[in-house]
Amino acid sequence: MKMYGQFEQNGKEFCITERKTPRHWYNYFYNDTYNAFTSQVGVDEGLAQDGLGRRVRLVSNRSMYLTDKDSKTWWSANGYPFSAKFDTFRCRHGLGYTVTESEINGIYMEYTVFVPLQGNREQWFIKVVNKRDTKANLSAIAYAGTNTDGAYAPQGYNTDVGGFDHTHQATMTRLFTTFGTGKESTKYGYLISDGEVIGFNSAKNGFIGTYGTESCPEALEESNGCTNVECVGEKLCFAQEVALVLQPGESRTVHFEIGFADSVAEVGEMRAHLESGVPEAELEAMKAHRLAEISGANITTPDPLLNKAFNGFYKYTTCMGSRWARVRHNGYRDLMSDAECVSAFEPKLAWERYKRILTFQYSNGYAPRTFINGKINDNNFSDCAVWITFTGYAIVKELGDLNLLNEEVAFNDGTVATVYEHMRRSVDFLYNFKGDHGLIKIWGGDWNDCMNQAGVKGKGVSIWLSIAWYRANRMLMELAGEMGYTDDVATHKAMGEEMNELIHKYGWDGKYFITAINDDGMKIGSHENEEGKMYLNPQLWAVMSGVATEEEIRTAFKEVDDYLDEPLGTVVSKPPYTKLNTTIGSMTKKAAGLHENGGVYLHSMAWKLAVDGMLHRPDKIEAGIKKILPWDHTYADTCGEPYMLYNSYFGAQTGYRYGTPGQSWRSASTAWFVKSMLLYVFGLQPELDGLHIRPCLPPCWEECAVEKEFRGCKYVIRYHQTPGAGYVTSMTADGEAVEGEVLPYREGATITVDVNVG
Repeated sequence: MKMYGQFEQNGKEFCITERKTPRHWYNYFYNDTYNAFTSQVGVDEGLAQDGLGRRVRLVSNRSMYLTDKDSKTWWSANGYPFSAKFDTFRCRHGLGYTVTESEINGIYMEYTVFVPLQGNREQWFIKVVNKRDTKANLSAIAYAGTNTDGAYAPQGYNTDVGGFDHTHQATMTRLFTTFGTGKESTKYGYLISDGEVIGFNSAKNGFIGTYGTESCPEALEESNGCTNVECVGEKLCFAQEVALVLQPGESRTVHFEIGFADSVAEVGEMRAHLESGVPEAELEAMKAHRLAEISGANITTPDPLLNKAFNGFYKYTTCMGSRWARVRHNGYRDLMSDAECVSAFEPKLAWERYKRILTFQYSNGYAPRTFINGKINDNNFSDCAVWITFTGYAIVKELGDLNLLNEEVAFNDGTVATVYEHMRRSVDFLYNFKGDHGLIKIWGGDWNDCMNQAGVKGKGVSIWLSIAWYRANRMLMELAGEMGYTDDVATHKAMGEEMNELIHKYGWDGKYFITAINDDGMKIGSHENEEGKMYLNPQLWAVMSGVATEEEIRTAFKEVDDYLDEPLGTVVSKPPYTKLNTTIGSMTKKAAGLHENGGVYLHSMAWKLAVDGMLHRPDKIEAGIKKILPWDHTYADTCGEPYMLYNSYFGAQTGYRYGTPGQSWRSASTAWFVKSMLLYVFGLQPELDGLHIRPCLPPCWEECAVEKEFRGCKYVIRYHQTPGAGYVTSMTADGEAVEGEVLPYREGATITVDVNVG
């Protein structure tokens, strides 16, 4: 695989050295209310979101242009246009920022984009160095497309206004939004700088032009700068031009900020803030904060690329997911699952995120699919509530404090209950949310979003969700027992036994578990089916939940290994659907081998890593890691951003798309890969009595190590593996032999552990 760059800063940056990568390679920046992304050539967006998902889509694209007033030429610090011959180019994606460095025509540029830790804003810095022998008469033009007035469509309407506020030197627009309050009010979008403003545009046609593009604006082609056109009843933009007259060898940095404010006066305050010299400090504070958030665990393996990706971007995107889910919407399940995975390296942050997500749960125990645009939307999804117990259980085990379960958190109707009660109600709700055969309804979809027509009549059931419920019920019983809630233990024990019996009666297909039964009574994921005969997830979760017997595990995983496992990875279902089936859902509309329809879904592959660890299958662990990582071509050729994982790889049926990655960043694959690596490969499994060591290492890893902060104690754990069965043969802590699998604990100490595996 061609890398198009390399990791730097020990994995905290990835430096892209070619403008044209196979597709846009993105980076994300965020705080609690603002999220933005950019590619290596500046294809990007930025939006603000309040607590109920009301959004202001501030940036639809951003660019930083440079003009030469003497030669009447222009180019961009983003790397556009591609026809321009840049002397040097590299883009450094970092944890919360992107820096693009380039040189053209004797002008060096360093363009930085990031989101500060607070505020509905983003900042752009442009450093320009004149490397010519003569004076450079330049200008820098910061540009942002915007959708605060709605997206542009030919023959559509855009009716807003914008202009330039000379008092505050701000390119501004008014916008009407319910952001923050639910009641429509006026706010003010702005673009400001700390430089000498010599031009502006707020009308997109005034800058991009009627026939121009953002990679080739008419204003630059025809006027070599901004045209000072205000916006009245047409599509908005933000553009601001700052003069840059540089002597030979001279450099200068201009700071820009785009955001929105409650008043024009507040815009003036933000400009004064920008001029105060604070921006660099805000950038450094953000960098330090993001590094601190991911410092709780680090790995060292024989694969240096894995070490760098895991210790940097993989943990960073897991943190972002626990606050922003998949960004396009606030998936409840997604937020919960990512918070669970954050707990493996930063449990205190995970707990705060977890409590926030709980507040969207209904008081009857049900959890919605999402909250967006000021509303809580159910979308007929049945599985979201089950993740509440998984996440709470994982965090409590990491922190070792049962008192957390007594903390009170509101439901979405304002009533309040303990965290334990939130968990209990979620388990009880799903137990009573039954369709045919006494199993849990699939309704409009379980984890598989695209099985969205299997249970809309209220009769179809999800075998997978019933299995997942059994796992949540077991976790709740364990916590109830620890807290002395004996009545709850007895009640939920009986519920679990009943569900287990029904799962086996209706869900076992002779050699493996089916995934669902639709409204018409048709099995899905059965040998009886022509297409979609077998699904991976029920087999994995039957192990994770404890539903499967040893004999069932043996037969089911023989089928997984023989039937579902392919060189590219273990497919999520097989064979893929080739005909529309309106009694199953939209997955049957997808091309065969694409995503849920028979593709290699990396979220499931990350779950499989955990299960292979639980079943102690080190050879499968080794193969699974190699198949997931994009740069390892031991089994099949794959491609994609080397610093990120994806939702899927496209299967063999997709022809020329074979091995193509799906979307990056906005997927649970990376988060669960992080958790599976720490808990099930390195075997760092928290229990209330301490940290247990239960590794299942790839046989090729003769030496590896992990560092982990655990309840105020730091463990430096070194693994030494010799050929054998892959089990722990002995263990020492600071040179003293350890009996059993629980590490000694000393608050505030650093303990060095040596684990011998053979």
